[in-house]
Amino acid sequence: MSAQASPPRPKRERRARSPRANERRELVRNALIESRLTPNTISLTGLALNIGAAALVWERYFFLGGVAFIVGSIMDTLDGRYSRMSGKGTPFGAFLDSTLDRLEEGIVLTAVGATFARQHDQLAAAAVVVAVLASLMVSYTRARAEALGVECKVGLATRPVRVVILSAGLVFARGAGVAHFTLLAAAVYVLAGLSAFTVLQRIWHVRSALRNPPAVDV
Repeated sequence: MSAQASPPRPKRERRARSPRANERRELVRNALIESRLTPNTISLTGLALNIGAAALVWERYFFLGGVAFIVGSIMDTLDGRYSRMSGKGTPFGAFLDSTLDRLEEGIVLTAVGATFARQHDQLAAAAVVVAVLASLMVSYTRARAEALGVECKVGLATRPVRVVILSAGLVFARGAGVAHFTLLAAAVYVLAGLSAFTVLQRIWHVRSALRNPPAVDV
């Protein structure tokens, strides 16, 4: 008589986080909340890092400039999370965060544009100008749409995407000290094109939303 096949064992469920790990996480969270660290401090640190990134790009230290830009951009995401976690956020802090985000991106791109201008690459320098203007318009269209009551987060070139594109162009720029920046120029062209296209996407989205408002149940 053949033995009956044993039923398949259920997959092991993911282990729950240990009480000790939860306790450590809670202790760190409480220590941060009770500290003097504020979201504005994190925002200003991000600004300082991006200014440093622009200076490094100007001196043609593209890899180091890219690293500083990446770290500064990470700080820009942490300030909002810390604000929500700690309860230390203020309306002015939110305003400052949004303002510095636009300023930091513009500062680094200005350094990139100045580098291209110094190398007499007029096309790439013009693309930087388009990228700066379009990135500002991406943010403006969202703010203006939300003032009209329309949520507007659509589009390809959101800020995280723009940060990734510019970071890749800086980190993998070819030839510090050589008058040829193939990868950096390509990143700028992509950034300018996608940002401009995103502005059009948001304009079309807002137009459609305002012409066809959602029905309200009575």
